[in-house]
Amino acid sequence: MLLMMEGLMLTITFLVSLLYAEDDGLAFLTSALMAFAVGSTLKSIGKKSTEKHLTRADSFLVVTLSWVLFSIIGMMPFILHLRMPLADAFFEAMSGFTTTGATIFADIDGLSHGLRFWRSMMHWIGGLGIIVFSVALIPVYEMKNSNVYSAEVTGLELDKLKPKIGATARRTLSIYFLFTTICALLLWAGPMDLYDAICHAMSTVATGGFSTHTESIGFFHSAYVEYVCVAFMLLSSLNYSLFYYLSIRRPQVFLRNEEMHAFFYTVGGIALIFFLMFFKWPHTEIQADSLLHTISLNFRTALFHVSSIISSTGFAGESFDYVKWGVPFWMPTLVLMAVGACTGSTGGGIKMVRLLICAKGAFNEFTKMLHPRAVLGIRISGQVISNDNVRRALAFIFIYLILVVIGTFVLTLLGNDTETSLGSSISMLSNIGPAMGTTGPASNFAHIHDIGKWLMSSYMLVGRLEIFTVLLLFMPRFWKEYK
Repeated sequence: MLLMMEGLMLTITFLVSLLYAEDDGLAFLTSALMAFAVGSTLKSIGKKSTEKHLTRADSFLVVTLSWVLFSIIGMMPFILHLRMPLADAFFEAMSGFTTTGATIFADIDGLSHGLRFWRSMMHWIGGLGIIVFSVALIPVYEMKNSNVYSAEVTGLELDKLKPKIGATARRTLSIYFLFTTICALLLWAGPMDLYDAICHAMSTVATGGFSTHTESIGFFHSAYVEYVCVAFMLLSSLNYSLFYYLSIRRPQVFLRNEEMHAFFYTVGGIALIFFLMFFKWPHTEIQADSLLHTISLNFRTALFHVSSIISSTGFAGESFDYVKWGVPFWMPTLVLMAVGACTGSTGGGIKMVRLLICAKGAFNEFTKMLHPRAVLGIRISGQVISNDNVRRALAFIFIYLILVVIGTFVLTLLGNDTETSLGSSISMLSNIGPAMGTTGPASNFAHIHDIGKWLMSSYMLVGRLEIFTVLLLFMPRFWKEYK
C-alpha cells in the first residue's frame, strides 16, 4: 500500500513534467508503474498470510524497510533520466525522503521542472512520515495496534493523543497541509512564481531544504521570502501534537509546553550571539548605506541562519555560505546542528526535550551532592519523566556521539579533512543538509567517495528514525524475537 501511494505521488510529478513539456516525463511514468507493480505484487503475496498481528519486532522491520524501498523507487527518475550512478541516486533520494536536503547536484537550476518538483515532493512525504501519511490516507491500513505508527513516530511523547491512530494521523495531516498551503500562498505573494512557491513551501514545512535554485533562498534576494521561511521553519520545528491540541481547543497544553519555551529561548539567544558577532566579523561584502541597514541585514541573516540550522531545514539565505564567515561561526553552527528541533516535529537532531531532561538530571545530581537524602524527580511541562525515559534520552545522546565519531573517522580515512568529516557526520545524522568544509552550503556531496555516500545515506535514515528503530535491526536478540 505504501509503494502504491508513492506511485500516486510519482504520477502527480509526471503531470508536472507534461505541463512543462519536458523530456523527463517517461522516467516518472516508468517509476510510477514500477511502484504500482511492486506494491500490488507484495500486497497479493501478503493476502496469503494467516498471521495478521504485527509484533514490535515486525513493526521496526516494516518501518525501516518502507523508508529504504521508498528511496529505491524514488531514485529511479534520477537513474532513468540522468543516468546517475547508483550511489549518487540513492543518496539524493534518501536525502529527499529523510528531509536532509544534502545534494549531489552542482547545478540545480539546470534540472528539469519535474525533477526539481520531485525533490520537494520527497521532502513533503518524508517530513510528516511515510507511515503517518499512509495511516491518514489509506483507511484499510489502520491497524489494531499502534506498533508500526510508534516505531516511526519515535521520541519522548509527554502527551497522549486520540486513542485512534487513524483519526490522529488525519488531523495531523490536515494541519500539515494547511501550513503548506499558507506558506505557498505567502511565498507566491512575494517574488516567487507559483511553481517556486509550491516547491519551497513543501521543502520549508517539511524542514527539508531542497530548493529549485542552486543559490537556495538567496537566489531571490528578498527579505520578505526569508522572513516567511523563518516563520514556517520555526512552526514546523515544534511538536505537531501541540497544533493538534490547538485544533481541539485546548490551548493550555500549547502554552505550558516547556520544550517549546526552551526552543524559542535557544533560537533567540543564539541568534543574538550571531547578530553581535557580525559586527566584528562581517558576513557579507555588501556595503550597507547606513547603520540601520547594517543592523537590519545582520539581524535578518542571524535569525535566518539560526532558524534554518536548528530546524534542520538547511536553506541558505542571501549571505548563504556560512563556511566563509570564519572559524568563530563554525562551532555555534555545529552545536545548532546537533541540538535540532522539538520532538514530534518534522525537524531532526538530538531534540530539545532530551537536552532538557539531561540538563535537569545533571542539576539534580549537584543538588544530591549537597543534600544526599533528597528525593528529586525530573518534570517537563509539569509532568514527571519516568526513569525509562531518562535512560532512553541518555542512551540516545551517547549513541549519537558514538555515531558522529565513527562517521568522522571513516570519512577522514576516505581522504576528507577533519572539518568536512565532522560537519558531514553531524549534518547527516541530524538531517540538516549542508555541512562544513567541502560539503558546506556552497558545495555538494558529489566528490565524496561512494563508500562515504552509502555511509551518509545510512546516517540520514538512522537520524530520521531517531537511531533506535534502525539500530535494533542489527541486534541478534531482535532477530530471535522476530522468528
